[in-house]
Amino acid sequence: MTAQPPVPLPTAHGVPEQVAFDRTELSAILTLYGRMVAAGEWRDYGISCLRDRAVFSIFRRTAENPLYRVEKHPRLRNRQGMYAVIGMDGQILRRGHDLRTVLRVLERKLIRPV
Repeated sequence: MTAQPPVPLPTAHGVPEQVAFDRTELSAILTLYGRMVAAGEWRDYGISCLRDRAVFSIFRRTAENPLYRVEKHPRLRNRQGMYAVIGMDGQILRRGHDLRTVLRVLERKLIRPV
């Protein structure tokens, strides 16, 4: 008898099962998060890796709704930008192709007049 290898299930090539932040993206987000925690502005975060997007949620307190969400939508890569910062009310604060420039909208919250 001859043994036949198992037949692979048909899948779309190049489409991941879920979207996640890579190491450099997470490093940029966590650097900003660490500075805001040191300033006493933020206290908790959550990461969600979904089928069509990855979400980094930022909380002032654990039991609240997120203050900000940093989202990564790979489908929007060629249109308006893969990264977006969304406020508590659902308003898009900034959208773009480069994560560091998108995160600048949150860095401005760190600068306060003396």
